[in-house]
Amino acid sequence: MKQRLWALLLLSLSSPAWADCPRIVSQSPYITHTLQWLGLESCIVGVSRYDTLNLPHTGGVMDPDPAAIAALKPDLLLTSDWTAEKAWREATPPGAKALRLHGFQSMAQVEENLRRIGEAAGLPDAKQRAEAFARAWREGAAAAEGHGTRALLLSACNGSPYSFGRRSWLGDLFSAAGFRVVGGEKEIIHFSADGELRELRAAVGKYRPAVIFVFERKETPSCNVALSQMGVKLVLLDGAQFLHPAPVLLQGLEQLAAKRRQWGAKR
Repeated sequence: MKQRLWALLLLSLSSPAWADCPRIVSQSPYITHTLQWLGLESCIVGVSRYDTLNLPHTGGVMDPDPAAIAALKPDLLLTSDWTAEKAWREATPPGAKALRLHGFQSMAQVEENLRRIGEAAGLPDAKQRAEAFARAWREGAAAAEGHGTRALLLSACNGSPYSFGRRSWLGDLFSAAGFRVVGGEKEIIHFSADGELRELRAAVGKYRPAVIFVFERKETPSCNVALSQMGVKLVLLDGAQFLHPAPVLLQGLEQLAAKRRQWGAKR
């Protein structure tokens, strides 16, 4: 399974197979990740202030900068549905194509983004790439073997943590992986910034997860102690591979499957 996922990833990163590379502005990091997977990184001419690419900045998701965008003379503008329609219209130069993309509510939206972006950029095999990703993530999810384990999906254990509900891309992903995602239906459930994690403790008591997946690389001792006292297993996952509704999730699924034993799956 792992070799197949990486083969698909390498295929997606191959050079564009058409003559004209459109000038693209990516207004959100998850869109940049999607463009990279499609082999379109060389077409990107501008990114939002939240991106890590060393390219001109074009404002934020909520406040795109029309002047900065116009100066780049883009052919294609891509943002999330967090950008208001009016703001996006005002930021779109004459003659440019602009899309507002979803992605935060389900994996089907992640698949649809691949198709829409690929077609808008002129990729001849956009539909086939989206279908290949759909097959790959489902195969990767099946390998995780959740076996109905009750799971809470937590952004972090410090600062202002929040959990992902069932109506989120991660809720959808982990449900497909066989977990029973607890914590509610909402896309995001925020917890107060409390050093003693009172609201998080209350949520654990209410929803009774058997495992909490935390999307950060390093263990937070206070969180680990607090949750272990409540009899909950804590599994750390790399947020860089999970917190973007984009094809980087394929790498995240490999990491998830590799940690099966931490929540009790037998293999």
